[in-house]
Amino acid sequence: MMSKISRRDFLKIGGSALGGLAIFPAASPLNEFADGKIVRVATTHVSVYSQPTDESLIVGQVTRDQLLNVYEEVNSGTPGYNPVWYRVWGGYVHRARMQKVEFIYNPIASQIRENGQLAEVTVPYTQALRQIGKEWQAIYRLYYTSVHWVTGVFEGPDGAPWYTLLDELLEIKYSVPAQHLRLIPDEELAPISPAVPLEQKRIVVEIPIQKLTCFEADQAVFSTSISSGRLNSQPGPNGIPTRTPAGDFRILVKMPSKHMGQGNLSGDIEAYVLPGVAWTSFFTTQGHAFHSAYWHDNFGVPMSSGCINMRPEEAKWLFRWSQPVSAVADIDPKTLDRKGYGTAVQIIA
Repeated sequence: MMSKISRRDFLKIGGSALGGLAIFPAASPLNEFADGKIVRVATTHVSVYSQPTDESLIVGQVTRDQLLNVYEEVNSGTPGYNPVWYRVWGGYVHRARMQKVEFIYNPIASQIRENGQLAEVTVPYTQALRQIGKEWQAIYRLYYTSVHWVTGVFEGPDGAPWYTLLDELLEIKYSVPAQHLRLIPDEELAPISPAVPLEQKRIVVEIPIQKLTCFEADQAVFSTSISSGRLNSQPGPNGIPTRTPAGDFRILVKMPSKHMGQGNLSGDIEAYVLPGVAWTSFFTTQGHAFHSAYWHDNFGVPMSSGCINMRPEEAKWLFRWSQPVSAVADIDPKTLDRKGYGTAVQIIA
């Protein structure tokens, strides 16, 4: 059973230090009070406005990874593409670059399966450390709803249980407090409507209206807003043009967890480093994919470097529904992926 922990408790235990590094150790969950809704600043900085409109006075700034209590959600009608604002201490922040988060501590496994297990981060962020000799080096922050491969459990640098994680891109291992990750049961990846023939499933993305629809034969079974690539043809940080390509494709490779970005081993929270991007379904050999996004809440607006950003729960649904079938048993334990001739994808520009 998972236990929620308040923001006060999280910040209290987060004051521990190791070699000058602030970390969030695993501790017994407490429940002094309920915090309500909390958001994380998911970009370099966000302005705080006096009113829920960007035409009002800017009264402050909040910076990446600050956690804000939300007292009220306000639909102000502006901007039209995403009119939701959060009332926070001192004013209002726009939803686009905020991430709703929770503080949930989890039971700890006494052992991990030989081929590893998937796990989801259930706190706003957790600081990953890598052991170099006798020293511990801070590398990534792993964010709420990101998904990672757990390969082992051990007594961590603070004496509490930590999980060892595998970075499939750089082929290195690092560690985080075990209570910050929820091991994902196999049944959560069970295929959705697997009896529907391959050619009767298709995904249609309409770039002009930022909409994705899944069909079984001629019946729409799922529809949502997405964020496609930014509408220009200049290469993004990964060297690929940011405009999502139009045309007919197939899902080719699926990975429940993928390290994206520039692939650097960096402890800089402003670096273009995105470990643990969840529920990734590639439809081009250049790296375009459907996947979860934990760095914005601006769906309905082009935001990506070419991929199709989706809300975490919706990207997970697509991962389970589309082919090739990608249940836990189907994931290659060496490459951590599932390859195959999969569901048809139509991108309409």
